[in-house]
Amino acid sequence: MTLRVGVIGGGQLARMMVPAAVELGVDIRVLAEGPDMSAGIAATAEGDYHDTDTVLSFARDVDVVTFDHEHVPQDVLRALVDAGVDVHPGPDALAVAQDKIVMRQRLSDLGVPVPDWAAVQDADALAAFIAEHGGRAVVKTARGGYDGKGVRVVTDPSEVEDWFTAVAEAGGDQALLVEELVPFTRELAQSVARRPSGEVAAWPLVETVQRDGVCAEVIAPAPDSAGRLADTAESLAVRIAEELGVTGVLAVELFQTGDERILVNELAMRPHNTGHWSIDGATTSQFEQHLRAVLDLPLGATGAHAPHAVMVNVLGGPADGDLAGRYPDALAAFPEAKFHFYGKAPRPGRKIGHVTVVGDDVDDVVYRARAAAAHFDD
Repeated sequence: MTLRVGVIGGGQLARMMVPAAVELGVDIRVLAEGPDMSAGIAATAEGDYHDTDTVLSFARDVDVVTFDHEHVPQDVLRALVDAGVDVHPGPDALAVAQDKIVMRQRLSDLGVPVPDWAAVQDADALAAFIAEHGGRAVVKTARGGYDGKGVRVVTDPSEVEDWFTAVAEAGGDQALLVEELVPFTRELAQSVARRPSGEVAAWPLVETVQRDGVCAEVIAPAPDSAGRLADTAESLAVRIAEELGVTGVLAVELFQTGDERILVNELAMRPHNTGHWSIDGATTSQFEQHLRAVLDLPLGATGAHAPHAVMVNVLGGPADGDLAGRYPDALAAFPEAKFHFYGKAPRPGRKIGHVTVVGDDVDDVVYRARAAAAHFDD
């Protein structure tokens, strides 16, 4: 009998599940948004994931449904569950990832350390929060933001006037999320995987480097993190996964402060950019592990192949020519590097691929990963 996994969403995360599915002998099927999506190589259907009938039709012939993103509406998710489809992660867990205000409230209710925050519906409430937090704050749209989109650092409510207009037009209890501007020393990420029967596995804690709100580099494991810091991050991520009922991969993005505290910034309930290093750097990649987890199969070991692994994103790509034209020089210059591209056309700021290098000396590995990726940037 062949196990069948249906992935909703045709982005690069679905694309990178394909090799893992092939190795496991899993029949992977993808509902892509259109014909030119990154995961088009595995697309068995095209359609709108907002449409219940389209999603139900896609799910009819698979054993489990999972996701390339968290944006499938709750009514569609509930319809899948009502139809008897195994959905991982489930609607209740995804509801926390879909709305940043819901996320902050649930984490706060659990006693998880997060930045000071509030839900604000008007300029007066935002002005009061800014005044109470040193004259600056971070404002986020509750839904839809990613890679720096939907996030602004502000000193005055007028800087998000357009967002307040949208909130007012939406009506109901819509609001913006405002948070303290955390004086962090670095950003970290902890990925874990959890299967429905309860088994959990964690990868090493990693350090992430952001540029313009986009993840640019990941260093695994995070330098100077062994011991209490790594143990705290792992236990925190495992607790979140268990308390929220997350199944599949969970990535917990963290701030580390000058006094050695860690605060939860964001959650992603799927494979995540901060875990791409695991394809080449860990015994079990996040993509294989996600498939194992959603199928409720025993999880794989998560240890690293080498003392250090560094992943560098290729952002934007060549201004002239195409990616293939850069391959000969890059592959010849860095035969030890592993190159991954997502079938995307170059565009300023766009994630079109990543490079991973592993080795014994972290400074050398960082240098070689950056240099290899630079062959594709202009």
